[in-house]
Amino acid sequence: MQAGCSARACSSSCPGGTHCRSRKAPPARRSARPRPCATKPARSAPPRSSLPGSRRSVKITELTLGILTAVGGFVDVSELVFMAQAGSRFQYALVWVIVVATVGMMVFGEMSGRVAAIAKQPVFNMMRHRLGLNLGLVTLIASLISNTITCAAEIGGVGIVLHLLTGFGLVPMAIAATFVFVATIWLLPFKWIERTYGLLGLFMVVFAVALVAIEPPWGEIVKGLVPQVPAGLSTTELLTYGYFAVAIVSAVMFPYESYFYSSGAIEEKWSEKDLGLNRLTTTVGFGLGSLLGIAILASSAQLFGPQGISPELPGTTALEAAIPFGRVGLLLALLGMLFAIAGAAIETCLSNAYSISQFFGWRWGRHLKPHQAPRFTFAWLAVFAIALAIVLTGIEPVALAEYAVVASILVLPLTYLPILLLAGDRSYMREHANGRIAKTLGWAYYALIVVAALGALPLYLLTEGGKL
Repeated sequence: MQAGCSARACSSSCPGGTHCRSRKAPPARRSARPRPCATKPARSAPPRSSLPGSRRSVKITELTLGILTAVGGFVDVSELVFMAQAGSRFQYALVWVIVVATVGMMVFGEMSGRVAAIAKQPVFNMMRHRLGLNLGLVTLIASLISNTITCAAEIGGVGIVLHLLTGFGLVPMAIAATFVFVATIWLLPFKWIERTYGLLGLFMVVFAVALVAIEPPWGEIVKGLVPQVPAGLSTTELLTYGYFAVAIVSAVMFPYESYFYSSGAIEEKWSEKDLGLNRLTTTVGFGLGSLLGIAILASSAQLFGPQGISPELPGTTALEAAIPFGRVGLLLALLGMLFAIAGAAIETCLSNAYSISQFFGWRWGRHLKPHQAPRFTFAWLAVFAIALAIVLTGIEPVALAEYAVVASILVLPLTYLPILLLAGDRSYMREHANGRIAKTLGWAYYALIVVAALGALPLYLLTEGGKL
């Protein structure tokens, strides 16, 4: 062999390494200098110290985006309607209901994300196995009706906001918005659908800033965190108070949120390593999002309550930001509403498509091309078509929001029972099954949901949808 080139080096690195192994090298001339082996320069690897930092940076970015998306997507048209009206009617006495409902959403949201990450089971796949085919089918039909009404309310809400922004009629704006939603789902992957609308929904933060600007009685708001029933209410007013309490619970804990969240976790291929992201998104993200709901309620109590104004329309609620900040505040509030409500419209539509596909075992997911999951694609297109048709009948979006809230609270017990059962099943979840705290909170909130579901329809009828 030539000096300067060992057999191992030639066989692994020289361009003619295999040739060097099979043929004996000729003797070198005495006068010839030994040549170094013509190896390709090795590609330098990044220093080890930089890799953990890079991964940590990616994780922090994912976590931040997840939390911000949860905040921006927390409020929808039903919450806008009921939070503002509750503040105007009962001042700060219903703040505690927002907190209680948000903790419930954290509990069941965390469970549904954990089940999706560990057991790889979305909600309606669990439902079919845990509730049986017949009861599961009843729940599926009820949730499809509830979500479709909710989707119609969201499309109508977007139409109202676009009407306020552009001056065009509600109907053409609702039609245009629906086509934009269809294009969004058709063209964008799941992660970008979620983040685009969630992050743009952060314009809603203007409501929190506006609350600080009007200098509300913070002591009264803090007192509202304590569960209470206002003194001196008549029987009718007590029933109305109960109706708004149930409506807020339903608006915060809408079943479509669990369907969408767990399906999204599977779309993004969550695993055991994503449990921390799941926990922080559901606690920090939903918790910060609830502050927007409290801000809307508290501003309404301060600005509209003393004047006897009932803010039933999104445009009236937007005045909460316009009063302290003028036209800029109004514009930011309307933009925040637009993207938050639009995101909810897409979520409710996809939730229906996820639900029916998972229940019947069809191929589903936005990671697939539309033609690769034709029944899933047809399902979400059909939901948009039916929801838009409901809007075109002329039913007021606010009335649709009220119907959606009542329908949703009736579905909640059947929605959360299979999640609660599977999250506590060690044969599926292993060491990630519900612990003592999660189990206690889960069953306590399940009992609360059942009571709210039993009272929702009678309260709605007795108070004429909170109008008495």
